[in-house]
Amino acid sequence: MSDGALSQDEIDALLAGVDSSGFGAPAASSSGLPDGERKAVQDFLSTTVQAQSSNLSMMTGAQVSLRSPQVESVNREAFLQRLPDMVTSVKADFTAGFPGEHVFIMGDETAKKIASLMNKEENIELDDMALSVIGEVASQLVGTQITALSDKTGNKGVSSEPPQATNVPKAVVALPAGDFMRATYQLDLGDGTTAPIWEVFGASVVKEMARALGGGKDDAVDMSAFDSPSSMGNMGNMGNMGGFGGSGFGSQQQQQQQQQYSQGGGMQGMMQGMQGMQGMQGMGAFGMGGGSPANVQSIQFPSLIPQGSHSEQGNIGLIMDVFMEMTVELGRTKKLIKEILGMGEGTIIELDKLAGEPVDILVNHKLIAKGEVVVIDENFGVRVTEIVSPMERMSDMG
Repeated sequence: MSDGALSQDEIDALLAGVDSSGFGAPAASSSGLPDGERKAVQDFLSTTVQAQSSNLSMMTGAQVSLRSPQVESVNREAFLQRLPDMVTSVKADFTAGFPGEHVFIMGDETAKKIASLMNKEENIELDDMALSVIGEVASQLVGTQITALSDKTGNKGVSSEPPQATNVPKAVVALPAGDFMRATYQLDLGDGTTAPIWEVFGASVVKEMARALGGGKDDAVDMSAFDSPSSMGNMGNMGNMGGFGGSGFGSQQQQQQQQQYSQGGGMQGMMQGMQGMQGMQGMGAFGMGGGSPANVQSIQFPSLIPQGSHSEQGNIGLIMDVFMEMTVELGRTKKLIKEILGMGEGTIIELDKLAGEPVDILVNHKLIAKGEVVVIDENFGVRVTEIVSPMERMSDMG
């Protein structure tokens, strides 16, 4: 600024450790991301909406649904103008398959409503527990997308980092540099109200994803090469290069193809030339020889993140009335048999937890959460303070 003062956005950015050098500067001019890539990603996301809606309804116990998104190319400054002052940001970057930046963003009120539905509480605050719930919701959304991507592209190695939810001013949201892709969903919360949820993809993610889905820029054909008779003839000449076994480059067949095009059989001559180009395949991986080209395929590694199919997730409703044993564990220790046999009234057993540490909450002896001990009337209880992440749960089960 001309008077040397800092704006509130710049102060927030500095406090959060974000480079504020771009604040207040005009947005860099850019042509944006190709429309073919945008359409490929939008079509793919639209196919996942039904499964996403089913997952959200099952998790919240309400008729929650997502509408097909509108996908567009934007930059940071244009996007921030659409956001409320405070937002909940869930960073879930792709780490393999289509590696790059990936973020979910929603307004505070939307995040509170989702957390309230999940926890069955009213007037909820966006504390650590509520943000953990939002992270779980984002984990389900990402999981469904990864499963669909693997099915459509054949790439079984797609994975992402565990989603991390934070509540921050919009000025410090970690957005990709330059132009990126923004998908805007409308979330129907089942009570007649809707709210937007934004999903952001980095440019590199969009490019690789669109290419794998068949909508990348590389799939386009430059038709300008067919604009003139001479170029059509050259196409036929290129085809003859594949037949090195006899007549050479200046064969009579070349001249006949050029003559065919010039006499009005242009498209037919072009097709004959393209047939001749098939001979060039013999020049593939083994140089100029006549051997068949090598069949090269990339190795596909399985995803390390367990993903349940849609049918598996839908069947969970069949066991909702089944009881499971829930226990709260204060701590553990190991003792020799002679020490156990020597215990009596008044013996003090030292546990492996410090005073004030959270207690473990287990279901069927598997850790799912942590909490603090409370007294309810004359009974002990436990207040949940932390939900264990899906990755920690899976490692514990292993």
